[in-house]
Order: sequence, then C-alpha cells, then structure tokens
Amino acid sequence: MEKKKEAEKPQKGKTAEKGEKKPAEQAKREPSRILVRYREEIVPYLMEKFGYKTVMQVPRLEKIVINTGLGDIKDNQKSMQIIEKELTLIAGQKPVYCKATKSVANFKVREGMNIGLKVTLRGSRMYDFFDKFVSIALPRVRDFRGVSATAFDGRGNYAVGLKEQLIFPEITYDQVEKIRGMDVCIVTTAQTDEEARELLRALGMPFKK
Repeated sequence: MEKKKEAEKPQKGKTAEKGEKKPAEQAKREPSRILVRYREEIVPYLMEKFGYKTVMQVPRLEKIVINTGLGDIKDNQKSMQIIEKELTLIAGQKPVYCKATKSVANFKVREGMNIGLKVTLRGSRMYDFFDKFVSIALPRVRDFRGVSATAFDGRGNYAVGLKEQLIFPEITYDQVEKIRGMDVCIVTTAQTDEEARELLRALGMPFKK
C-alpha cells in the first residue's frame, strides 16, 4: 500500500493538477492589428471590388523575405556577426546565410562562401513586421514621398529596396558599423499585380500618387 501511495504522488517538476494550464497557454497572444483589419475590413472590400465568390479567393500575404548582401565583408567574421545581429533585431527572427553556388574569380567568390543573409517571415511575425515597416520604418526615409506602385513581378509579388537599416527603430546610429541596404520582398497569393497592389494599398502600403 505504501508503494502505491508513493506512485500516486506527483513527480518533481510536473504539474499536480491535470487540467491546469501552462503559463505560456495562459498568456495567449493577441492577433496583429493588421491581421484583424484584414479579416474584418479588407476581405469584404476586396470581395466586392473584384467579385470574388468565396473568401478563399481573396488574396493575402503569404510571406515576407528580407535579404542583404555581405559584399566587401564576406571575409570579415566580426562584421558578418554585426549584420546578423541587426537583421535579427529588425525581423525578430534569426537570419540564415546564403552561400555561393559557384566560384567567380573576378569577385573573389568561392563556391560555398557566405555571400548574403536572409530572413523569411510568416504568420504573426510577418504581420508584425509589415505593420512596423509601413507605419514606422518607411516614413523615416529621408524625403519620403511614397514607394513605387509598379515594382511588381507580374505574379502578385512586390519588392522594395532600402538604402539603410537606420530607418528601423531597433537600430541606433551609435551601434552601426556601416550603413547598409537591404531588399524586402512581399509575397502574396494574388494572381495579378492589380489585385496585389490593391491588397497592399488596403493594408497601408504608402504608394506614390
């Protein structure tokens, strides 16, 4: 009987109550305001404008890819770590290195060498980054008058180039080793550029008028 009672005791480090929720489950994350706006306002608007029959036809954001080239610091491990840290702060997710697929003697590039960094954002991190990008980062660009409304690839995807990382609030001027640019590619499920443009405009993308 004593052995049976000991077996019934909860083990150290485990929850005694079976139905008790973990702290991570209790602090449930609220959806991004961009996602809420998309569901409540943009979906009905796009369905009416383009005559979609079902919600599944409405274009949406699929992923956002941020990438930057290493250029002249591809052999400098310390500088590469600094850029990796900056991109992690900007995206909220650790980037991965892009490697050269072949050697190019003129550019001193060897096959397998790290030549760039990229981050692919999906889900809540994608919506959080988009919100920060259009409402905080882009307006901080010097002499900003809007982004190009024609930088689409013909399949509903949009790309914009940035000249410096200082437009993001997480980056401070004193900690920057060198000003470097990056590309932000927004991938959507839209079938045409017109649909993608209207989706991004409704989400808050500040296109030039």
